[in-house]
Amino acid sequence: MLHHVIIQCACLLVVILFVVMLGQKIKIAYPILLVLVGLPLGFVPFLKGIEIQPDLIFVIFLPPLLYESAWNTSWKDFWKWRRVISSFAFLIVILTSCLIAVVSNSFIAGFTLPLGFLLGGIISPPDAVSASTILKNIKVPKRFIAIVEGESLLNDASSLVIFRFALAAVVTGKFALGQATLSFVLVIVMGIVIGLAVGLVFYTIHRWLPTTANIDIILTFITPYAMYMAAEEFHFSGVLAVVSGGLFLSSQRHVILSYRSRLQGVNVWETVAFVLNGFVFILIGLEFPVIIKALGPDGLKPAINYSLIITGVLILARLASTFGASVFTVFISRYITTADPSPGWKGPLLLGWAGMRGVVSLAAALSIPELLPSGAAFPQRNLILFITFVVIMFTLVVQGLSLPLLVKFVNMPDRDYIGSHEQQKQLVRKKLSKLALQILEDKYADRLDGNDMIKAFRLRLSADMELLKDWEKDGSEQRADNFYHDYRVILNDVMDQQRALLLTLNKKENISDDIVKQQLDLLDLEEEKLRQHFEVV
Repeated sequence: MLHHVIIQCACLLVVILFVVMLGQKIKIAYPILLVLVGLPLGFVPFLKGIEIQPDLIFVIFLPPLLYESAWNTSWKDFWKWRRVISSFAFLIVILTSCLIAVVSNSFIAGFTLPLGFLLGGIISPPDAVSASTILKNIKVPKRFIAIVEGESLLNDASSLVIFRFALAAVVTGKFALGQATLSFVLVIVMGIVIGLAVGLVFYTIHRWLPTTANIDIILTFITPYAMYMAAEEFHFSGVLAVVSGGLFLSSQRHVILSYRSRLQGVNVWETVAFVLNGFVFILIGLEFPVIIKALGPDGLKPAINYSLIITGVLILARLASTFGASVFTVFISRYITTADPSPGWKGPLLLGWAGMRGVVSLAAALSIPELLPSGAAFPQRNLILFITFVVIMFTLVVQGLSLPLLVKFVNMPDRDYIGSHEQQKQLVRKKLSKLALQILEDKYADRLDGNDMIKAFRLRLSADMELLKDWEKDGSEQRADNFYHDYRVILNDVMDQQRALLLTLNKKENISDDIVKQQLDLLDLEEEKLRQHFEVV
C-alpha cells in the first residue's frame, strides 16, 4: 500500500512539473492549470484513493506554507497598510460569513443559521498563493501586493475560528454570542503571544548556539510546526502563531543567520514551498469525483444552482467590502492619519476581484465530521463540500484568468514611489558605491597604492559610479537596457567558456577536483548575482 502511494505521489509530481512548465509557456498561473488538470485525473483509476486529508493539510502543509509567506512578507509594507490588512482579514471575513449565513439560511432547504455560519467560515478567506502567483509577472503597484499577501496571512485565522465556533454550535446545538466573542479575541491574542514566545526560543538558539547553515535550515523547518502545534495544543490560533512568529524571525534574519544560511535557506524553502503548493492545488481537482459521488445524482442540479448563487454573493460581498473600506478610509482620514487618504476606485476594484479561494477552504470543509455525537449524519455535509468546491473552482478559474486583463485595463499607477523600480534600484546601488569609495578613501587611503587588489576594487567602484550617472539623464532607461543586454550576453558567454575550461582542467591529474568545484561554485554565484542585478519586478 505504501509502495503504491509513493508511486502515485511521484506520478503527480511529474504532472505538476509539466503543468507548471506549460503555465510558464502559455503565461497562465500554475494554480489555475493544476486545478483544471486535477479534474480529469480524478477519474483515472490508478490515481483513485488519493484524497485530501484535513489533518494532513492543517498539520503538515499549512505551517510551512504560512511560515514561508510570513518570511517573505515585507514588515515595512505590512505595518504601513496594517489598518487595511486588519480590516480585510478580520472585519470583512466576519461580515462575509454573516452574509453567507443569512443568504444560505434563506433559500437552501434544511440549512440552519449555524450551518450558514459554518459555510461562511469555510469560504470567506481568499487564498494567498493564487493571487501572488497570478500577479507575479504582472506590473501592479507594490501596495496591492502588500495588502493581498498581508490579508492572506491573517484571514485564515479569523475564518477558521468562525468555523470552529459554528461547528461546535451545530454539534452541541448551543451558541452564546458573548462567550463566543470573548473566546474569539482570546484565541487570536494568545495565538500571537505563543507564536512570539516560540519565536524567541528559536531566536535564542540561532543567535547564541554554534549552528551551521544546515542546522539553521533544519531549525527553520522545525519552527513553524513548533509554533502551530504549541498554539493548537492549548486551542488557540495556530495560524496566527506561525504568522506572528514568522514575521518576528524574518525581521531578525540578518542578526540570527549567517550569509550562507540565508543563501542556502532561500533556495531550499523556495523549492519546498513550490512542491507543497503544487500538490495542494492538484489535490483540489482530484477531490472532485469524491465530492460528486457523495452528493449523488439527484442532488447535483440543485447543488449547482445553490453553489452559483453563493459564489455570486461571495464575489459581490467582497467587492462591496473593498469599496466600502475605501469610502470609510476617505471619511476617517479627516480625523486620523492614514496611509492613503484618497484610495480611489482602481485599488478597491482590483482587491475585490483578487479574492480567489484555495485549499484551506476545502480542507476546512473536509474536516467536518461525517457523524454527530448522537450517531446521526452531519446535516448538509455533502452539499457544503460541493458548494466549497464550486466556489474554489469558479474564483480560481474565472477571476484568476480575468485578473491580469483587469489589471491592464485599470492601469493603476504606483503612487507610493516617485521613481520606477529600476530607478530606485540604481539609486541604491549608487549610494552603496559612494559609501564604499568614501570608506576606502577615509580609512584605507594609505593602502590604496601598495595593494593591487584594493586598487582594483576602487577602480571597479569608480566605474560603477560613472555608469550610474547616466541614470540621471533623460532616456537613460532605454540606453541602459541596451547596454545591460549586451553586458548580460557577453558575461554569460564568458562564464560558459570558463566553465568549459574548468571541466577540461578537471580531467588533468595535476589539478585538484576541490579547486575546480570551488571555482565552478564561484561562477554559479556570479551568475546568480547577475540575475538578481538585472531582475525586473
